[in-house]
Amino acid sequence: MSNLQPRSPSRQTRLILLFPLVACLLFVGCTPPPVESVAEVWGRKGLDDGRFIKPRAIAVDESDQLYIIDMTSRIQVFDHLGKLQNFWKTPECVNGKPCGISILRDGRIAVPDTHYFRVLFYTPEGQLLSEQTIGGQNGRGEGEFGFLTDVVEDSQGNLYVSEYGDFDRIQKFTSDGKYICSLGAHGTEEGEFLRPQGMLVDEKDQLWVADACNHRIQVFDATTEPPTFKFSFGSSGSGIGELSYPYNMLFDGQGFLYVCEFGNHRLQKFDLEGNSHGIWGGPGREPGQLHQPWGMTLDSQGYFHVIDSYNHRVQRFKGVAKEGEPPIDCWQTE
Repeated sequence: MSNLQPRSPSRQTRLILLFPLVACLLFVGCTPPPVESVAEVWGRKGLDDGRFIKPRAIAVDESDQLYIIDMTSRIQVFDHLGKLQNFWKTPECVNGKPCGISILRDGRIAVPDTHYFRVLFYTPEGQLLSEQTIGGQNGRGEGEFGFLTDVVEDSQGNLYVSEYGDFDRIQKFTSDGKYICSLGAHGTEEGEFLRPQGMLVDEKDQLWVADACNHRIQVFDATTEPPTFKFSFGSSGSGIGELSYPYNMLFDGQGFLYVCEFGNHRLQKFDLEGNSHGIWGGPGREPGQLHQPWGMTLDSQGYFHVIDSYNHRVQRFKGVAKEGEPPIDCWQTE
């Protein structure tokens, strides 16, 4: 595939005006999210700059710039309103495309290059830091990988890299790529995984894992080596508190965890003990509806940006109030 050349930003985003009603959620008795919560819907299917082919991962930097990867292996950078700022591609993509992206505290962009068994690092401007690459070899050994899904960082700068396939584990590395230890195995018991798709590290250095095909969230104490299992929550289903292929998570800094459910076409809000506090979304193509979302991020203004993957777009809605603002109630609980 040839490299794409920048075009006028005016062609990249399409603001879709809010509809008076959004369709009801999949769940019996649920009401749709308030239409005022949907701020923007932008992007559409295509290969032109600013368009998407099944976007799969998103991250936000300190300036609220959005870094989005799609199935063309492009990393496109947008401002918070969806105006294209920059883009680049991973070095190879014939074998498959990345499905994760993270921004580290030092500003580096970490990309788990899923089908090339490695973690790539970039500057914020898109320069590949090839000498910092971790991995590159398929295998079960230390620093070898199956299919990579995510990269997160703890308070000490250590990196956790998740993988699935025959491996289903998480490996821990120093900030400069030296192997420390590994966690997990293929299975359904505590501390085992079936596709650990997304991860978070909280302020206590607890590692939260979206154990996608086990339809649950697992939590570990990452101050031990290897990390120690603490608790889990979630089970397969479409009801409140149940999960279907959780792919991505985030914290809001106010005591809540948000989970992106690929299988249920929704986001779900939990407290940090695993109790559900509501859902947002539902299957469909209208604003406020989703089709197999892969990821989400939260910017400094309290807006969620949701990767609506199979609708080839991004939805933005206000879900978290800033300090001094009234609470925002867009999470449906019945």
